Amino acid sequence: MTPSFRHFLPLAAATALALSTASIALADEIYATNGVAINGYDAVAYFTDHKPVKGSDKFTATYKGTTFYFASAAHRDTFAGNPEHFAPQFGGYCAYGTADGHKAPTEPQAFTVVDDKLYLNYNDRVMQTWRTDIGGYIKKANANWDTVKEQPAP
Repeated sequence: MTPSFRHFLPLAAATALALSTASIALADEIYATNGVAINGYDAVAYFTDHKPVKGSDKFTATYKGTTFYFASAAHRDTFAGNPEHFAPQFGGYCAYGTADGHKAPTEPQAFTVVDDKLYLNYNDRVMQTWRTDIGGYIKKANANWDTVKEQPAP
């Protein structure tokens, strides 16, 4: 007796749905615009150049299902060797927003590097508020992140 393919279709559909749902959940863990993190800015440059530097689609790496752009192959390779170190905290969502319990988008120029970690903020005004109590906001954001990362992207 030959098995019918129709018996496998419900299983295949359920598997495809589970995989697409997992992919969406993973993608929402990193803030991205059109599938690209940090609006296309180079995550490594924040540490080496101490400023935002636009990346290129010629030098890319994927981390947690999201594409990161880099200004050079060297930066891409540095990131690929230790993405947990160079990727922005809280998936690149606003660190202040995470401290407040929600996801918010970020702007590449609104950043702070603290204790060798990159934090992004919604805009320059929010960054100024963030900088009034960085340690306190980091503590709150760390406590909130497990819950916040499960929220849908803004």
